[in-house]
Amino acid sequence: MVKARWIGIACLGITAFGWGLNWPFMKLLLRELPPLSARGLAGVTASLILAVVAWSRRERLSVPREAILPLLFATFTNVIAWMGFGTVAMKWVTVGEGALLAYTMPIWATLFAWPLLGMRPTVRNIIALCLGIIGIVILFGGDGFSFTPEKLAGASLALSAAILFALGNILNRAPIPVPPVALVAWQVGLGCLAMIVFGLLFEKPDFSAVSLQGWALMAYMTIVPMGVCYLTWFETLRILPPATASTGMLLVPIVGVMSAALMVGEPLGLREVLAMVFTLGGVTLALQRT
Repeated sequence: MVKARWIGIACLGITAFGWGLNWPFMKLLLRELPPLSARGLAGVTASLILAVVAWSRRERLSVPREAILPLLFATFTNVIAWMGFGTVAMKWVTVGEGALLAYTMPIWATLFAWPLLGMRPTVRNIIALCLGIIGIVILFGGDGFSFTPEKLAGASLALSAAILFALGNILNRAPIPVPPVALVAWQVGLGCLAMIVFGLLFEKPDFSAVSLQGWALMAYMTIVPMGVCYLTWFETLRILPPATASTGMLLVPIVGVMSAALMVGEPLGLREVLAMVFTLGGVTLALQRT
C-alpha cells in the first residue's frame, strides 16, 4: 500500500511537471508557428500514439453509436476549448496570466453545480470565488487595467477555456462507454484535427521555417504532455484519492509561471506571487469537500 502511494505521487509529479513545462515551451513555439497549427499537429500525432497504446492494452477503439454525441461534446469542452482557446490566448497574455486564468476552472465548476446539479455553494465556495477574483485583480491590476485589445482577447480566451472546461466537467458526468486511453485518443485526435483545419483556413504556417529548437519543442509537446502525462495521470487517479490528485494539479501553474520566468524572461515579482497565492488558494478551497 505504501509503495503504491509513492508510485501514485511519482506519477502525479511527472504529470504536473510535464504539463507545467508545456506552458513556457508553447510560448516559445508560438514564436515560430501559429497556435492552432502548432497545437493541432502535435495533438493529432499524439492521438495516433495514444491509439497505439490503447491497442497494445487491448482497449476497444470503436465508439458505440449512442456515445458519439457525448464524445463530440466532450471533445469541444476538453480539447477545442481547453487546449485550443488556451493556446491561442498565449499569443497575447503571459504564461502566468494564461495559466492562472485557466486553472480557475474548479471555481467555475462549483458555480455551475448550483443551477445544473442543485448543489448550493457553501461559505467555503464563496470564499474560494472571492480569493480567485482577488488573485485575478492583482494579476491584471498592476497597470491600472489598461487592457490593449490583444490583452483583452487573450484574457477572455483563457477565461473562456476555464469556464467551458468547467461546464464540460459538470455536463459530462455520465461516463462515456469507451476505455480511458482510447477515449483520450479520440478526443485529442478529433479536437486537434479541427484545429488543423481552422489553422489551414485562417493561419499561414510555414513549417519549412521552423528551427531545430522549434521541432524539439513540438516533439516535447507531442510526446510528454499529450502522451506520457495522460498515461501517468490515469495511473495517478487509479492510485491516489481524487481530492489529492486534483489538489496536486495546482503544481501545474506554479511550475509554468516559475519556468516561464527562467526560460522566457517573464516577470516573477511580488505581484505575480501574490496573484498565485490568492488564485490557487481559492482553487484549493473549491477542490475541498465539505
